[in-house]
Amino acid sequence: MTERAPARAGRARRLALAGAAVGGTAALASGGGSVAAAAYFARRVVTPERARPDDVVVHSADATSVVLGTTAETVVPGRYGLWLEGGLGHARYGEVLELDATAGRVRRELLGVDRGVLAPGTARFNPYFHGSAPDDSLDLPTEHVTYDGELGPMPAWVVAPGGVPTTRWAVLVHGRGARREETVRALAPLLAEGWTCLVPTYRNDEGVPAGPDGRYALGLSEWRDIDAAMGYALGRGAEELLLAGWSMGGAIVLQALDRSVHADAVGRVVLDGPVVDWGDVLAHHAHEHHIPPPVGSLARLLMRHRLGHRLVGVHEGVDLALTDWVRRADELRHRVLLIHSADDEFVPFGPSLALAQARPDLVEFHEWRLARHCKEWNTDPERWESLVREFASG
Repeated sequence: MTERAPARAGRARRLALAGAAVGGTAALASGGGSVAAAAYFARRVVTPERARPDDVVVHSADATSVVLGTTAETVVPGRYGLWLEGGLGHARYGEVLELDATAGRVRRELLGVDRGVLAPGTARFNPYFHGSAPDDSLDLPTEHVTYDGELGPMPAWVVAPGGVPTTRWAVLVHGRGARREETVRALAPLLAEGWTCLVPTYRNDEGVPAGPDGRYALGLSEWRDIDAAMGYALGRGAEELLLAGWSMGGAIVLQALDRSVHADAVGRVVLDGPVVDWGDVLAHHAHEHHIPPPVGSLARLLMRHRLGHRLVGVHEGVDLALTDWVRRADELRHRVLLIHSADDEFVPFGPSLALAQARPDLVEFHEWRLARHCKEWNTDPERWESLVREFASG
């Protein structure tokens, strides 16, 4: 069907207005096509990815090992999981036993099949290792609760030491597009030090209320759901809070520390592969996808400026300057354990290092090697748990 001229004209006007509003597209990009490219890039950043296709080939398996097709993920040392049968099944695997790069196959130690059947076919890589709630994956007594978020009831898990809630609660915040299972790896060291663990959801997670636009605000609105979770913990007797965040969960935690009315109750913070500066992350991904720097810059401006909201599809502006905690380092006022891999391919660790260097009085920084994004625990769980336990003690 041919697009009508008024529609074409209206779209052109919107593109031109947006381009002019962000300070002159002549300096940043040439023509409406570049504005459209910038809007597309920005929209990809803030749009949840619902489809999770299989991405690993299982060639064979026996009682002690599994042979997988080689990918960037399947050849890295450490402990990981596989979702089987469209997510109905789950298996866990460990260290590399044999790598045949020519054949594109890697044999890895099989640590267990939790449910379903591990058979030749396709599966989906699970970076969290654990594939279900704590009562199932770790046999820990788990309350399945809801707390009142800004947009409605939000599901959460509560796991207490010995099943008895304490006065110290840890709120564990997963990353962008991730699942709550991402945080399960932190339960053992925190429970051992007497922390009751609350694992909340936040807007635009699967099965929970979406935001007004169904888009991520990269922590700038999601923090309000974590604020509500903090209030829930305090309402159940918490006297001290620990906030922990992975990836975008780290960005959410940093906003909560800055804006939450409950921030004074937070005594310590754990960040794993956190987004300390979204501007740096977007610049990294623009470079990785061969997006010209002017288009990447324009995308960031469209996200922030009111006249770009419709093009990006956001209800409120996403001002990335507010997420730059290197620039805002003087505003930090909580003790932080910051863990980040120098080999993180998704969130470069440079801003984490810079934040630690800017605030050595508050930030305890530990650098990893080999680990990909938020997989520090996977490659060295003993070191990771020891650091978290020591930081959470006392």
